[in-house]
Amino acid sequence: MGPLIGAIDEGTSSARFILFRAGTSEIVTSYQQPLTQIFPQEGWVEQDPMEILDAVNICIEKTIDQLISLGGSVNDICAIGITNQRESTIVWEKSTGKPLYNSIVWLDVRTSVTVDQLLDKIPNKTKNKNYLKPLCGLPLSPYFSAVKLRWLLDNVPKVKKAVASNNCLFGTIDTWLIWNLTGGINGGIHITDVTNASRTMLMNIDTLKWDPVLLNFFGVSNSILPKIRSSSEIYGNVSVGSLNGVPIAGCVGDQQGALLGQQCLLRGEAKATYGTGCFLLYNTGTVKINSSHGLITTVAYQLGSKSQAVYALEGSVAIAGAALNWLKDNMNLLSNFGEAQKIAEEADESGEVYFVPAFSGLYAPYWQQEARGWVF
Repeated sequence: MGPLIGAIDEGTSSARFILFRAGTSEIVTSYQQPLTQIFPQEGWVEQDPMEILDAVNICIEKTIDQLISLGGSVNDICAIGITNQRESTIVWEKSTGKPLYNSIVWLDVRTSVTVDQLLDKIPNKTKNKNYLKPLCGLPLSPYFSAVKLRWLLDNVPKVKKAVASNNCLFGTIDTWLIWNLTGGINGGIHITDVTNASRTMLMNIDTLKWDPVLLNFFGVSNSILPKIRSSSEIYGNVSVGSLNGVPIAGCVGDQQGALLGQQCLLRGEAKATYGTGCFLLYNTGTVKINSSHGLITTVAYQLGSKSQAVYALEGSVAIAGAALNWLKDNMNLLSNFGEAQKIAEEADESGEVYFVPAFSGLYAPYWQQEARGWVF
């Protein structure tokens, strides 16, 4: 049945493993596993890193079982790639592989106080949230990984202790998965790609390297950071489960992956995707463009270590599909998601009622971390 390419799609609400015929968009088989979100306090959103890892492994094994039932073989799989929820932050012990805390999910807003403390560090006390944007392309916001990492260092003693004893590793979800799939404590590869690194606020958007000025501003040690690689190269081989020996040859953040998947490969092409949130990415080619209208500058992809990086402007909305969950589970206005369209089509007018689902603050273009859901 080969050659086949496997894709791990680790999102906020579920994990999937999909097998495609190489060079096509034809899906041969796939398996999806839901993920639990944990809400310890209002505005806090966490996930168990071990559940994420287990879900990915389950998806892989179930998909391969289906492949075999269709007459295929693991030997048909040439390589796999990973796409993942971005910004979500994990720290774990280098010696044991155990997480030091739950993953802090990208839409978590507990770090609002941390952002205020960081704004106080800005020279002349201007509290300019775009102070670091020339270096990293991003405004200071609870959204990004460095702020989450700073919160962990300030509030979780065992994280601070692990860093001091050189026993801590940091990563976004891609890094956590690749490290575990390539051996974990037995030689796991500690890497990330340029697209995920560009969401941390620690990578220089021009050099594509960890920036010493940014590391100093956030008080982060370079020793805990993964190596930055391109989005398309062989990082290493899977060393566990049925995929043992299969190369991991691609890694890209989920929204950049959608840009590639929709074949927005030319400057000026754009895509918008709706999931938990909504994200519009606009391909700007190899030119980095700074927005004066609240968009962020991000790396779209880099296809090989010797190729130039391609950039994008992004408009990020924290809550899109998640608002339907709220209408269904919290407000009991829907018995199932399918009712939403029918109800919307039957409405003649709004009655001057407008709903802004700012459950996790407002992202682009306002970047107001203190904003919450409004009905007016």
